Amino acid sequence: MSQIESSIKQLEHFSSTLNNTNTNTNTISSNLRQSLTQLSQLGPFSSEFNLHLWKLSYRLWNSCVDLFSNLNSKLRSSSSSSAAALSLDLAKRRHVAADILSLAGNVSGVPSPSIKSASFYYKTGLIWHDLRRFDLASSCFEKATDLLSNSNAAAAAISADDATKLLLDVNLARSRTAWELSDRNLAVALLSRSKTLLLCSDHYGSLANQYLAFGKSLLSKKNETESLSEALKLMKEALDLCEKVGDGNLRELRWKTLRFISAVHLQKEEYESVIKCVRVLRQSEGEKNQHPSLPVMAVKAWLGLRRFGEAEKELRGMVVNTGIPEGVWLSAVEAYFDAAGGSAGAETAKGLFLGLMGRCHVSAGAAVRVAHRVVGDGVESEGSKVRAKVVAELVSDDRVVALFAGEAVAKERMAMHAVLWNCAADFFRSKDYGTSAEMFEKSMLYIPYDIESKILRAKGFRVLCLCHLGLSQLDRALEYINEAEKLEPNIACAFLKFKIYLQRNDHDGAISQIQAMTTCLDFTTDFISLSAHEAVACRALPVAVAALSNLLNFYTPGKSMPTTEIVVLRTLVTILTQQPGNELEVVKFIKRAHNRASELGSDLFFGKGEIGRRERNWFAVTSWNLGTRTGKEGNYELCAEFFRLASEIYCVPVDGQAEENNVMVCKSLILTVSSMIASEKQRKAALSESEVNEALKLLDKAGKILKSISTGTRLNDDQITTLEPDLFFIYTFSAYDIRGRLNDLASQHLLVKSFASSKACNSKHLLQIGLTASQAPQFNHEVATFALNECLSSLLSSPSPDFQNVALILRKLIAVASIHKGDTDDDAVYGMYKQAYQIMVGLKEGEYPTEEGKWLAMTAWNRAALPVRLGQIEMAKKWMNIGMELAKRIPGMETYKACMEDFVDCFQKKCNVQNNGENRPQLVE
Repeated sequence: MSQIESSIKQLEHFSSTLNNTNTNTNTISSNLRQSLTQLSQLGPFSSEFNLHLWKLSYRLWNSCVDLFSNLNSKLRSSSSSSAAALSLDLAKRRHVAADILSLAGNVSGVPSPSIKSASFYYKTGLIWHDLRRFDLASSCFEKATDLLSNSNAAAAAISADDATKLLLDVNLARSRTAWELSDRNLAVALLSRSKTLLLCSDHYGSLANQYLAFGKSLLSKKNETESLSEALKLMKEALDLCEKVGDGNLRELRWKTLRFISAVHLQKEEYESVIKCVRVLRQSEGEKNQHPSLPVMAVKAWLGLRRFGEAEKELRGMVVNTGIPEGVWLSAVEAYFDAAGGSAGAETAKGLFLGLMGRCHVSAGAAVRVAHRVVGDGVESEGSKVRAKVVAELVSDDRVVALFAGEAVAKERMAMHAVLWNCAADFFRSKDYGTSAEMFEKSMLYIPYDIESKILRAKGFRVLCLCHLGLSQLDRALEYINEAEKLEPNIACAFLKFKIYLQRNDHDGAISQIQAMTTCLDFTTDFISLSAHEAVACRALPVAVAALSNLLNFYTPGKSMPTTEIVVLRTLVTILTQQPGNELEVVKFIKRAHNRASELGSDLFFGKGEIGRRERNWFAVTSWNLGTRTGKEGNYELCAEFFRLASEIYCVPVDGQAEENNVMVCKSLILTVSSMIASEKQRKAALSESEVNEALKLLDKAGKILKSISTGTRLNDDQITTLEPDLFFIYTFSAYDIRGRLNDLASQHLLVKSFASSKACNSKHLLQIGLTASQAPQFNHEVATFALNECLSSLLSSPSPDFQNVALILRKLIAVASIHKGDTDDDAVYGMYKQAYQIMVGLKEGEYPTEEGKWLAMTAWNRAALPVRLGQIEMAKKWMNIGMELAKRIPGMETYKACMEDFVDCFQKKCNVQNNGENRPQLVE
């Protein structure tokens, strides 16, 4: 007892001095509980001892009350953890005080001790409940209930009504604690038990409020059907209690309960019951005192019954009812729109909102809320376009726009702008540019005309430009982008103007706009690349070429670019080759590719490995193909240029390897020289000395490659000639031509001899070389004689010789021999005629060309004229005889042959007459 009293004195001291240290008081509270536990084991006690306990209990309780009052401000200013610790310590002391009073029991001279002890436990339980220590609270309430149930109220000094009221309060508090502990059955049972304790309307109200509170708690669990049914049951209990009091004191509670019952029916989709409840409430409350929730529930119930006309009537009634708050009205409008949807719902929402503006002040936030609800979640939903049109009409109303004036509603103004902007963006993404443009225009109404909003306005003008570009309304698009450029000149504006010029087919304007882009402060090369893509998509190839050509100016070592330089050049060449007449430009860009590869290194420019080889080969093959095409078109000057570029690019090493293209390099070099020679003939202007020397270098290089290929292990001579049968001939023919210009006759002869010994050689090649060598300006009697003789041998060795070519070769051989040797070697020329005669022997009539045979016979006969005049009888006879022999082999020369025979007879007779030679015969030609 002394320990308990000492602890209480300390607590009284702390409460009087406000010196409440948690550590000290916690220790004292622990000591009190320990001492009380020991004391409770020593009873029963005497009456004096119990009276002393009684006094100590009250002293402890009062110290808690005083300390709470004195520290109330401190509790409010303390941190949440500190305040919780203080409250917990006070609750423990109160609980000890209640236990001391209970231990004291009935004390003589003290009225109603059980009820006072129950009161301590009740109050302590309430504190534990507030601290959410429901187990301790339940324990206190149970002890209070036991004390009240066992007390003799009749013998008590207090009235029975007070005891009943206390028992009712304890039951209700115990019920609340059981509810928190999820013991619903006990909670409801305690409420039902409390029905026998109701003595006045206040008691009925307390119990009804508790039923209603439990029902509201269940009502918040929207997805549980069972909970809704239980909530409805509890609320009906509350309604029954209200209706049992006839004096009207619980009228407000009754209406409130009925409204919640209506809400439960609404959640359970029992719409007819909702309507009945609303009707009852309206009849009970009167028109002036109707709660704002009634029309909302009525609207939702009518909507649930799909009776949109009744719902719209309720909404219109709400418009004229000034007592309904804005939020409640908006909730009803949203419910109506969600259920009705479509154009009808949107139009109704717009009309009601404008009507609401006519009767009272509507906030900007409400306008944002309605606009957002009517717009919906996206363009995919049904009627989205119609709803967007309704919103456009709503937000463009002057009264609505006026709601957003001033800095006070800046947040709401930005929210409305965001709603309209997002809606417009959704329509833009769905390619509905007309609706998108309209919504973007309306969003501009909610951008203030100040310096801070200048960038946002410029952005709006740019997206409007995009919309009208999508609609092909280019003039309006240009107007909008000009406005945007005034507010914020940047690369985006320049690029959009470029797109407009492009779609107007104004290529000059588009090209000038490309130049304008490069002057923008925020310019990046990405926009030039993008411009090229746009131009290609529009088939504006000159613009694409201009864009890519401009992009090439920005390539410097170490600078990061959107694409590699080789890709830009490849794209340029591809574009230019799509249309004829751009060959000179193509040459320029292919040369640039070759030069850049030389400057930067092939691995850095083309790339490494397989990628680099593909890029290099693409340019080389393109040059080759263009050389082939221009050669076929007769443009030999360009043809030579393309083949030269092909040979140079094929020689560029990738990963240190270039020999894999030796065959293509060789072919390109040979065709380059061949094209130079053809261009000379086409231009009718001789090659300059430098050009001849250059051609010679190219041919020397080609010759070395040919030699390395033919002697290498990769390809033998047979494979090379199969791969390109005319390659050796073109090389030999071109080299013969160039060597001839340098009067290098010996090299010409060696070239032809080397070619004749190869398997690539045939009679046609030899014939062409021989004919070329037999005439100016490339006359070379040795080459001509050699080539023609080789060709003649080849033809005669054939099973079916081409005697037309044989005759042509014989005529050329006779001509070459006559020109070169003249009259100094008559036997050589005679041998040609003799060979011709031998070829004719054994041939069928007409097999040898008749005209060529006549030519041989007549020229042989005529060659006897000079010897006859000079008296060279034997030589004259030789030529006359071969002429006659040839004439005999040629059909159609009978008359000539008779004349020849007559002349020979006459010549023979006269030659036998020895005279002074005055009558020497004259040969008839």
